[in-house]
Amino acid sequence: MPRESPFKITLTPAEERELQHRASKYTLPYFQVLRAKMILLAAQSLSNDQIALRLDTRREVVSMWRQRFFRQRLRGLDELPRSGRPRAFPPRTGRAD
Repeated sequence: MPRESPFKITLTPAEERELQHRASKYTLPYFQVLRAKMILLAAQSLSNDQIALRLDTRREVVSMWRQRFFRQRLRGLDELPRSGRPRAFPPRTGRAD
């Protein structure tokens, strides 16, 4: 039986505009687009299971981002600093000719 999330998402017009912008942006990193889509679907009262099925991800992942958005709003969708040593080299930006 599907579980119902206690974290009901209701978006302000500004939040909805920002999430729509992120969800439709092809130049953003995939994880940012996916998080925006998760929250937009959650705002449509879809369950975590339904969202996970639509976006081909795990229910636990949807649940985590729904909860973070509920508590911290848009700021909660940002990447948190990670512990450990920083990267020694910048990521590759293109092909060297």
